[in-house]
Amino acid sequence: MGKKVKKESETPCKETSQFEPLPVEGRTPATVVLLLSSPEEDILAKACEAIHTFAEKGDDNKVSLLGLGALESLCQLITHNNKLVRRNAFMALGIMATNGDVKSALKRFDVIPSIIDKLSVEDDIVVHEFATLCLASLSVDFICKVQIYDSKGLPPLIQLLSSPDPDVKKNSLEIIFNLVQDFSDLHAEALQVVANCLSDSETFQLIHKAGGLTRLMEFVLTPNMPEIQSNAVKCIAKVAQSSENRKLLHEQKVEKVLVELLSVADVSVKTATCQAVPAMSLHLASKDSFRDLGGIPAVVQLLNNDSLVLREAATQALSNLTHNNQLNAFAVYEARGHEILVQQLHGSCPRTVANSAATLGNMAGQEVIRCSILSHGAIQALVEPLKSTDTQVLVNTTKCLAVLACDTEARAELQSAGGLQPLVNLLRSYYKEVLHNACMAINACASDEPTAVEMCKFGALEMLQEINQSANRRSSFSKLAMIRLLNSNLSVKYSLTDHLASTDIMRDGFYDGGKVCAGQRILTLEELSKQPVNQHRPIIVVNAATEKKKEDDKQKDETQPESPTEKPWKMMDDVTLQLLVKEAKESILPLNDEREQYAALARLVSEAMGGAVEMEKLHEFPWVLHLSGLKFQLQSNVVPIGLISRGIYCHRALLFKCLVDCIGMSCTLVRGEYNRAWNEILLFSGNPSSNGRSSQPCRYIVDLMHQPGSLLTANTPAAVQYQTI
Repeated sequence: MGKKVKKESETPCKETSQFEPLPVEGRTPATVVLLLSSPEEDILAKACEAIHTFAEKGDDNKVSLLGLGALESLCQLITHNNKLVRRNAFMALGIMATNGDVKSALKRFDVIPSIIDKLSVEDDIVVHEFATLCLASLSVDFICKVQIYDSKGLPPLIQLLSSPDPDVKKNSLEIIFNLVQDFSDLHAEALQVVANCLSDSETFQLIHKAGGLTRLMEFVLTPNMPEIQSNAVKCIAKVAQSSENRKLLHEQKVEKVLVELLSVADVSVKTATCQAVPAMSLHLASKDSFRDLGGIPAVVQLLNNDSLVLREAATQALSNLTHNNQLNAFAVYEARGHEILVQQLHGSCPRTVANSAATLGNMAGQEVIRCSILSHGAIQALVEPLKSTDTQVLVNTTKCLAVLACDTEARAELQSAGGLQPLVNLLRSYYKEVLHNACMAINACASDEPTAVEMCKFGALEMLQEINQSANRRSSFSKLAMIRLLNSNLSVKYSLTDHLASTDIMRDGFYDGGKVCAGQRILTLEELSKQPVNQHRPIIVVNAATEKKKEDDKQKDETQPESPTEKPWKMMDDVTLQLLVKEAKESILPLNDEREQYAALARLVSEAMGGAVEMEKLHEFPWVLHLSGLKFQLQSNVVPIGLISRGIYCHRALLFKCLVDCIGMSCTLVRGEYNRAWNEILLFSGNPSSNGRSSQPCRYIVDLMHQPGSLLTANTPAAVQYQTI
């Protein structure tokens, strides 16, 4: 008997109340449209997808769907809770809206607010694409434009301009562009959006091909609508950011339009126009067009406007118009613009000051204009901007100063106006362009010895030395400024370099204060003369001033008011040196042989300073005691060279250089170690060669101590012995 098996329960399962999902197929458009009313989300999504596919096949299908009532259902489904249903509904609606009949019908459904609402909250790029496609179709209608604007459609559209999807960008831009095609309150704000779009060359080309540039020009000249005009001009300024676009705008004669706008009454329009001019001025032909159309005098007139913003824009326009364009610079001069620009240097707006300085610098390249600029007080007006903390003000001011300070009067005016110290202070700047331009200005100002001496007094030399030792800060400008400063201040040059070239002509006021180390400040002769007598070597000064020169200096001093507490310092007269110069001119210059001239002058110097001294008896020569006596007698550390009657190498070489320079001959001055110094000359030796050319010149060291008048060939044992111990 088998094992019993438990009988399975025969209790029936609980009946379900729902069918399993059934596939739905629609063979006709009418059937699919009916499915748009289904409560099932899957069916809705598939129905919308089918309508999208059907509508894509042509306008007849779109019209057929419209007749079957699909449009109303789709307008409702774009707000459905299900994301897939929303997406597919937008796809179907967007495609259908490209048809004219559908577009007309859509206006009755008030669907625009719902579409715009999804633009700002939906993160689905597909929804963005077809929603903007739908709006792009609707935005050609005036009523729809108003609806888009009233529904605050511009902000989300602006956001979509940065979408990663090119179709979304294109549709959004097309909507914005359509919004500005009719006169309405949309223009001012919409044009601001277009201005941002037009800086992109591809976008600009798209709008231009659609006739947008021509339409934009119409907006620019729209009368009595200043807000629209100013925003349209801003669009032009944006377009002009690229060279390709500037060329196209020039071909459209945009300069004529801008010049016309300079005479309108509204300040905002004139300001926007002046802001557009600099961008267009980067196109060379545009600069000429502005001048030929009378635009430059029109801009100059705006410099006197009460609006600070307009004045700033006008100065910027002139700065760009005159950059590398001398004809435009002359046009500003003829309009007397430079006079107003000098006044603007006193202004409180840094940008206006910077632009004015730049324009004046551009103009000053022409001598007649430079003189006129200076005559209206430009140098004094530039002093305060030199103290500015604004980088661009400093860049433009120093550049302008470098061009203006190219004559003695201008440099003297800068010094008397107190401009040298703030200029020298700019050598501390770590802004490369400020530093470069400051060096250029110092290079220009250092052409005069008094100005160079004054700048050295303010520490220019030490700062330039530090700059030139820095790998990051040094430049050709700083090196040039250093060279010019030394060449215009030979006393400092000799102290630092121990060498004066034959081209370095010694003048009255030159002094030998001994060798100094790099970075050490070199005191002026006046400062040295005021020190109490000390035990250091004396400061030897050159002053060969004639009676006539002293009379001229006296008259000059009389024109300058003296301080009630301190009289101006003056160098001591050096009558002996004056007599030596006179004797040299009378006895040396008449000699026919150049070699004999140098030899005779060497003997004259030797006789003046104690005669020949045998090498072996040099230690017996009482020059130290003699100089100490002179310092005590004068009660000064500064001793005129003519008073020295017991001098050795360094004193005799200095006197020889002084006399050579005074009578128009040529030699160097070189300082060695242990009070040694010597002069080197160049002479042609021997007869001309067989081919008729002169032989090469030879260098000689002039013996002023042991065999005065002997010329020692350089680098020979005799010359080396003379130069060293």
